[in-house]
Amino acid sequence: MAVDEIKSIKQRYGIVGTSPLIDRAIDVARQVARTDITVLILGESGVGKEVFPRMIHDMSARKHEKYIAVNCGAIPEGTTDSELFGHVKGSFTGAHEDRQGYFETANKGTIFLDEVAELPLATQARLLRVLESGEFYKVGSSKVQTTDVRVIAATNVNFSEQIQKGKFRNDLYYRLNTVPIYIPPLRERKEDIYPIFRKYASDFAEKNRIPTVILTPEARTLLESYRWEGNVRQLKNVSEQISIMERDREISAETLKKYLPAVTQSTMPTVYNNNGQGGTGEFSERELLYKILFDMKRDISELRQTLNNIICQNDTDNVPPPHISSGIQQYEHNLPALSTDPFESGHHHFDEPAKQSEPVVAYNNTKDIPPQQAEVVEDEELSIANAEKLLIKKALVKYQGNRKQAAKELGISERTLYRKISEYELE
Repeated sequence: MAVDEIKSIKQRYGIVGTSPLIDRAIDVARQVARTDITVLILGESGVGKEVFPRMIHDMSARKHEKYIAVNCGAIPEGTTDSELFGHVKGSFTGAHEDRQGYFETANKGTIFLDEVAELPLATQARLLRVLESGEFYKVGSSKVQTTDVRVIAATNVNFSEQIQKGKFRNDLYYRLNTVPIYIPPLRERKEDIYPIFRKYASDFAEKNRIPTVILTPEARTLLESYRWEGNVRQLKNVSEQISIMERDREISAETLKKYLPAVTQSTMPTVYNNNGQGGTGEFSERELLYKILFDMKRDISELRQTLNNIICQNDTDNVPPPHISSGIQQYEHNLPALSTDPFESGHHHFDEPAKQSEPVVAYNNTKDIPPQQAEVVEDEELSIANAEKLLIKKALVKYQGNRKQAAKELGISERTLYRKISEYELE
């Protein structure tokens, strides 16, 4: 029953795709629509967050009342309170008459606050009171107004960062985030990319009475592997650009590349947290360190083979001196235990961090080894912190101190990079 209902909702609102993530988002919206609970829509820019508030309203008991969508980021500075809560005549210059705000106009209905994180702090305090008691004051009035409005909010910013910076109220966040609905980006629903492209290309062709473009298998592979920073909005623009600009209706991978901006973000594997959002904090950082350690493990194996060849090339028994073998074993022992493939699963376990071991010294103490073959092999520093510090230095040099680009290259958040720079005194 639920599957059929989700399919019907997709057809009604033009949602294309079979990804379990998008189906889950629709199912949550379907369930919360029956209540008056506050909903927070989360997702990157361009994923189609604006469809879900309308969907929730249409399936709710308020569907016959007003639905008002407000772009909080587009309201002129200084007029936010007046737009949302209204004002009385003479309350400020230009207030020639009383005016109803959106909360008064949408009484008994639903109000969608898009980009809610853009609201000024003073307005956030007023919004919190409306959510808690349904009461508000018009600008310039001391008379309490009441409203019965279902609030749905949306944002594409990181609330945790906004709260830490003092730009968003912690209590308002928890009041809005009663039920979160996460809309996945296209890179998390790759199976839906080609069907969405085909739909937009077909709709555009039908509207403009031109043949529909089709993709070669190579072009389709490229389309599905692209990161799509702008998500559905960007995919739609690309499909329309190609439909207009290309005379040949069969689009090759080389042709498609001309319409895809170069991706600057690192292609290092990303770990996703439980709510489905891409992790650029401690999880991605852990993957980075794990990769470094795995490379070290491989280098040690190569070092063991090289040392054996050097030491044993003139040894009739082909057995290295005991202190050489034990030194290499101690070197390997100090590395964290690693699996054969560091990315074979989403969970990795580390032993204690590598400790500095004693240098492995090959003494010229046998007559079988010529003096010129005496080697002193210094143990490379295997500290995770030093390896991480070196990578950060290289990234900062590569991008000439641009921390945002360096963070993308390293696959960590900019906030984590700032913390590491301070920790390692790289200012």
